[in-house]
Amino acid sequence: MPLVEQNPPRVYGQVFWLAYVANALTMIALSILVRYADFVTYLGGAEGQLGLIVGIGMVGSLLMRFAQGVGIDRLGARTIWLWSLVFLVLSLWAHCLIQSANSPTIFLLRILMQTSVAGIFGASITYISRRVPPARMAEIIGTLGTSGFIGVLVGPQVADWICQGDSVDRMQLNSLFLTAGSLACVALCSAWAATRGQSVKSARRSPNLFALTRRYHPGVIMLVATAVGAGVSIPNTFLRTYAAEIHIPHIGIFFATYAITAFSVRMLTRRQFAARGNRFWVMWGLAAMTTSMLLYLTVHSTWQLMIPGSVAGIAHALLFPSVVASGSTAFPERYRGLGTTLTLGMFDVGALVGAPAVGGVLHFARHFGLPAYPIMFCCVALFMASIATIFWLRTGTSTHTNSSSRVTPRRRRRTPAVSRPAVISAAETRRAAPLNRSEAPDYCEAIDR
Repeated sequence: MPLVEQNPPRVYGQVFWLAYVANALTMIALSILVRYADFVTYLGGAEGQLGLIVGIGMVGSLLMRFAQGVGIDRLGARTIWLWSLVFLVLSLWAHCLIQSANSPTIFLLRILMQTSVAGIFGASITYISRRVPPARMAEIIGTLGTSGFIGVLVGPQVADWICQGDSVDRMQLNSLFLTAGSLACVALCSAWAATRGQSVKSARRSPNLFALTRRYHPGVIMLVATAVGAGVSIPNTFLRTYAAEIHIPHIGIFFATYAITAFSVRMLTRRQFAARGNRFWVMWGLAAMTTSMLLYLTVHSTWQLMIPGSVAGIAHALLFPSVVASGSTAFPERYRGLGTTLTLGMFDVGALVGAPAVGGVLHFARHFGLPAYPIMFCCVALFMASIATIFWLRTGTSTHTNSSSRVTPRRRRRTPAVSRPAVISAAETRRAAPLNRSEAPDYCEAIDR
């Protein structure tokens, strides 16, 4: 009696939705920190110091990406995911003890926080994406990513509510970190339930990390991921200071518009990634991000923050799943954790380079008496347009970015040419052993033809 194979796990079953809740709570916690600029300002830091803290904080995330990728592949996504959430909670609560924006402690805690975030999203994406075939990876990553938009929608509103008033005091700032840490604790419980019962593979021989990266790296998509990381970090880091300069007290409407637009676009296009291919959506996403940078210059009142917020949300909705899927599927399934964390690591490189660079542009523009933010937004828009041009020119025949699901048709296996003797003597025929079809299938197939 033939054995009946066990049904594959449901894509959108209980495990997926528990992971969805965990990621949503994590993103709410992180989005509350859009007021991190107020925290640095309260401690005596300016925009340049803010960019330095955020940029150096990405160092820890970047350095740990490779280790986390190997850890996910060897120890399992569950271990990395849960421990990363534990360290995120500790790093958030420890911010309540910081007394100076120039102390080494704030840099160390920022590094620990970003390292934890890297582990959380790298492990959760890998855990969920391994439950689907590569053709549906962009779809599942995109659907899981909508949990982040819920966080972007809710978190800034909570932050504005906590920090309401003309000035922000230390008690309000401490409440930000305590609330964020508490939400991360609930996310830890949800992640534990999502991964309960997961079997951890025994550790095999460690692969040569750099050899794997050199062999399977997805090429120009890494450059795109770097640019996207820089672009996404700008509103999260500098929108608060920009709004203060143009006398806008609250920025929650920007992130609400950003999240609603991104969520809607992601759900509308989640089935289209497989149909049109990742290259198509990467180009449209880069175009939207370039446009959003210029639209910040049109803002003069609170409601006008909705204009760049909606376009930036479109860019995020299109870029994240297409870029991550392109980078991840360049690696074999057994190294998918490394591929995912490598691609996410390039987002961190963008934030690492982008935040200090943007802070530097603002600093030097003011030093020379130039309009700081208009120059900064124009420079970033020009940079994004350049990356889009390079990507378009370099990926005309790319196999990793053209499509996540289109499988290149296999070439038909050509049967080796078989020379058939023109005349075979009767003696040779009698001496010849009977030809077994299983021993020479190609020859028999050629004879049959």
